[in-house]
Amino acid sequence: MSASTPAQNAAVKTADLYDERGSELASISLQFQSLGGRSHFNGPARTIRCFQDNALVKSTLASPGNGAVLVVDGGGSLGTALMGDIIAESAVANGWAGVVINGAIRDREALARLDLGVKALGSNPKKSLKEGAGEVDVDVVIDGVTIRPGAAIWCDTDGILVEA
Repeated sequence: MSASTPAQNAAVKTADLYDERGSELASISLQFQSLGGRSHFNGPARTIRCFQDNALVKSTLASPGNGAVLVVDGGGSLGTALMGDIIAESAVANGWAGVVINGAIRDREALARLDLGVKALGSNPKKSLKEGAGEVDVDVVIDGVTIRPGAAIWCDTDGILVEA
């Protein structure tokens, strides 16, 4: 972490950070909803690419998070939820700072009470598949922004910034 990089998991305002670092950061303009109990969260990114199958999300969030942010590229699908309250509770217990899902979650009232940052496109009560299809720790592209495993990511109610 460089001297100009804010401390991990501090309440960083993305607008102020962008004003300070500008071209070093990429901004995701897709309008994610803030659905977790933690409105500001940041950390190194871990990534998953999957489609309507949350087995990799569940197993990854059941492992030590060490303050990381899991970024899930679910292809923007709102057809099934990729995370619900049980998986989110596991994320909290394992030290994850937050989860960004380019897709849907479920159990939004329960997620709003957890000390976990959650950004998602929306919600759907329908369960996803559990086959384990997808890839972990690969570059993902959301709204034209590439998120690489280990890249710093900051989220708040204004949006999402990623180290370019």
